[in-house]
Amino acid sequence: MPYLVTGTNEYGSANLGRGTAIGALRLARKLLREGCMDVRVCTPRGRVLQSDELNELAPQQETDAMAKGQQRGNRETKKPKKEKTKVIAAAPSRKDAAWQPDFGPAKKK
Repeated sequence: MPYLVTGTNEYGSANLGRGTAIGALRLARKLLREGCMDVRVCTPRGRVLQSDELNELAPQQETDAMAKGQQRGNRETKKPKKEKTKVIAAAPSRKDAAWQPDFGPAKKK
């Protein structure tokens, strides 16, 4: 576990690991609410944060947030479709007449 949260109460100390900074921050605040003393969070780089320094784990707020209408999309623009020539159904076919077999003279009744 990258983040180690420790806290001491009247029964002893607890060492609990959490995978994310937000999870470690929630657990540390919970231990403080429950009356634990000496709550500390050890970061993956080895820095030990005391209970008054826990706000450093909180995600940073965006200061230059733009309105939704001002944001740019990251989608690529679509290629224009190839124009198709329209075929008129009444127009005669331009195909050459294909060879057709001759079955001989037909008998009439």
